[in-house]
Amino acid sequence: MTGFTATIALALTLSACTTPQGAPRAAAPTGSPLKVASWNLEFLAEENGIGCQPRTDADYAAMRRIADTLDADVIAFQEAETPAAAARAFDPARYTIVMESRPGAPSGTCGGEQKTQTVIRQAVGFAIKKDIAFDRNADVTSLMLGNAQLRSGVDITLRPAGRAPLRLLGIHLKSGCFSGNEAKACPTLQQQIPALEAWIDQAATGPDRFIVLGDWNRRLGLAGDAVWTEIDDGEPQNADLRLADEGISPKCDRRYDSFIDHVVLDKRAGGDMLAFTETLYAPGEKHYSDHCPVMVTLRR
Repeated sequence: MTGFTATIALALTLSACTTPQGAPRAAAPTGSPLKVASWNLEFLAEENGIGCQPRTDADYAAMRRIADTLDADVIAFQEAETPAAAARAFDPARYTIVMESRPGAPSGTCGGEQKTQTVIRQAVGFAIKKDIAFDRNADVTSLMLGNAQLRSGVDITLRPAGRAPLRLLGIHLKSGCFSGNEAKACPTLQQQIPALEAWIDQAATGPDRFIVLGDWNRRLGLAGDAVWTEIDDGEPQNADLRLADEGISPKCDRRYDSFIDHVVLDKRAGGDMLAFTETLYAPGEKHYSDHCPVMVTLRR
């Protein structure tokens, strides 16, 4: 858990176009833009009333409506307990769900108002539209640093019909080192970064454009951020990265002026990026997660 709220443009008055839930959807036209999103679901449990963010049927239904309104081709998600939990937010008739194989080792009780609740597994995954072919690559277990409590990365390659392949790495890095290097969590995050950079450098030499997205737990957009400087070194050439939210401040929670949920594109994917968006709750609307979905639209 991060305790940080990125930004969700949700409202059930959203700025995105909607299709009535359950209505049939045609496959995306060949060559149409590709929408890639990320959403930290905040302790999304399989059952009602479980975990550090206990929910009701109405809460899950609202989260499903958010996902439907995003209408993303693929959504990287974090903090889901199981595929069945993820399916409560992402309609299994519309999306294929894949998750990291790491079982995790949840233990203890939650803090704050939920101190009597038991911690649940927090896992990384993707919800992928049914009409998009994809390959499941090996999980990036190097991000775990040998610790079952740290998340692995989920690595997939999308092969949408009529469009260029796109490799995606979904991540959820160690929480608590949001900036600088003095916080207690910083040594762990700093050990994860070389493992992440190794994946980036390897992917940069491959044939497919790629994106690394998810909950980075780091304010990469701050001027001179050491993590961003380290990974955005332009070596090899396609590791000249683009931070989709560069120059944009989150608006969902006014306490925060910099994102920690990021979509980071390689040079090739960055050249195809058309837009970065977030979805906002309406004023007074309940926040169903302490994070907000972020999304990029690609040319093809």
